Amino acid sequence: MNTVKRLVLAAVVVAVALPAAAFAYFNFIQDPAPKRLTLDSGTTSTTAGSAGTASASGDLSGTDLSGTWRPTSASQVGYRVNEVAFGQRKAAVGRTNKVTGTMNVSGTTVSAVDLTVDMTSVSSDESRRDNQFQGRIMNTSRFPTATFKLTSPVALSSTSGPVTVKATGDLTVRGTTRPVTVELKAQRQGAGIAVNGSIPVVFGEWGIPNPSFGPVSTEDHGELELLVVFAKA
Repeated sequence: MNTVKRLVLAAVVVAVALPAAAFAYFNFIQDPAPKRLTLDSGTTSTTAGSAGTASASGDLSGTDLSGTWRPTSASQVGYRVNEVAFGQRKAAVGRTNKVTGTMNVSGTTVSAVDLTVDMTSVSSDESRRDNQFQGRIMNTSRFPTATFKLTSPVALSSTSGPVTVKATGDLTVRGTTRPVTVELKAQRQGAGIAVNGSIPVVFGEWGIPNPSFGPVSTEDHGELELLVVFAKA
């Protein structure tokens, strides 16, 4: 067999083997992506993919909620973005429970929310992805936090069960601040209040470089997922 034929055969073998290897890795070796955060996620770990049991839930009616509330370690905030490698698609998820700040409630109205997320602590199930996230993509050495500040009061429904509200505020990610409106679900969890939702993020609008690296490509957008569990201060 001459050299040209050997090179062609090698190229064919590689072209067949790489997609097969990617399929095996994504479907049989790598852990499945964590499920979307919900009011019942109840996880307290910073590692994507772990899960726990939520505390007892209830409605927001019949209790005086007035006062200052702070996030607990049961909170989670992170990203979800679709990755594609050799034709195989999988959701990439990174999260942290390092959320600080306050929520102020007066009667049945949320008057102020000021939250800060430690972006340096966001982690996923893949160290190479985390290195890209902390470095080139989010540049956390320069922009170590993301923040959300409520700009309009939110009225809480007095009906039983979880309530759905829309919250408008300023979201700051990677040094860029933009107004956002997010649909949130909220309910009592024991003595606390859990708030859950997601915000679509188009990377270019926030000055976020394309997350693609090596053989892995991503879409030009993703989601910021949140589950913030508040306890009264």
